Amino acid sequence: MLTKYIPLSILLIGTFACSSENEVREAAQKSLVQKTTPNKNVDKTGMVLIPAGVFSMGGDNKQARQDEFPKHQVQVDSFWMDATEVTNRQFAEFVEATGYQTIAERPIDWEQMKKELPAGTPKPPDSILQPGALVFTSTEQPVSLHDYSQWWTWTIGADWQHPNGPESSIEDKMEHPVVQIAWEDALAYAAWAGKRLPTEAEWEWAARGGLDQQIYPWGDENVNEGKPRANFWQGMFPYQNTGQDGYLGTSPVKSFLPNPYGLYDMAGNVWEWCQDWYKNDTYQEGSGVRNNPTGPTRSFDPNEPYTPKRVTRGGSFLCNDDYCSGYRVASRMSSSPDTGLNHTGFRCVVSIR
Repeated sequence: MLTKYIPLSILLIGTFACSSENEVREAAQKSLVQKTTPNKNVDKTGMVLIPAGVFSMGGDNKQARQDEFPKHQVQVDSFWMDATEVTNRQFAEFVEATGYQTIAERPIDWEQMKKELPAGTPKPPDSILQPGALVFTSTEQPVSLHDYSQWWTWTIGADWQHPNGPESSIEDKMEHPVVQIAWEDALAYAAWAGKRLPTEAEWEWAARGGLDQQIYPWGDENVNEGKPRANFWQGMFPYQNTGQDGYLGTSPVKSFLPNPYGLYDMAGNVWEWCQDWYKNDTYQEGSGVRNNPTGPTRSFDPNEPYTPKRVTRGGSFLCNDDYCSGYRVASRMSSSPDTGLNHTGFRCVVSIR
């Protein structure tokens, strides 16, 4: 069945692309950005100045996974960061100004796609090789959490304007974070806005909000205790969400209190793309204080060794402690750069110098 490919990336695209092809992907992405006319004057309205500092980057508690270790010292220069995730309204302004078409909206070229697949890979039916993206669908009963094809569905017609499929709309969600955005789409928006995507180190430093070695952006109080502090999954994932926080899907930005730096949704709501390639053991490389790290030069994930990936951070409305606890500030996730999902968006930063 074709569905066995879908959890790995967008409909086979890049699923078997090896890490040696990263340079080709980089060149294509740079070309994509160069075709997008940037705003010359960077408007910092809605941005927060993040101070420079040194912090301990990496896992803080027993929920931390192996790729969050070892904990290590990182120095980060000051920078500006969007106080919120980029919203549907903001992305619509970008599309209106540039005519940009996201990856999920573009025709799929099988002749190009099969160049990145093992020889002899059968062509999927033309009825499936149509523009679309991945959409979460809750299951009807408890299922094994090791097979995410049970709740992710390749959906033709899903894109940023129709995040849950062709019949869905963002008409009443203009202040929600834009989703179904591939890394390349986020890169293009950032270039147009005169900004860039944050490095993984910048993202974690900002998410911590000056709190040293705390689990969440608000401190160590468990996410399931007290008043809801973020938009996440309450109940038994992936089939029962009680909606205790008031939302079953995305929530409008600024629906929950900000962290000490004044940043909203650094935990939950949607995963956020970072600049870095993902590599499972990158924290093990080097020693001493790392100065403004920008991540590895190549991607590698032993669970999907043929798929180059970019880092995502912050968790989403689908995270809970039974599954991923992605709302922890040290939690690392990743996805192929050409993948769109209805729980993934982004925010931008601007360098001071």
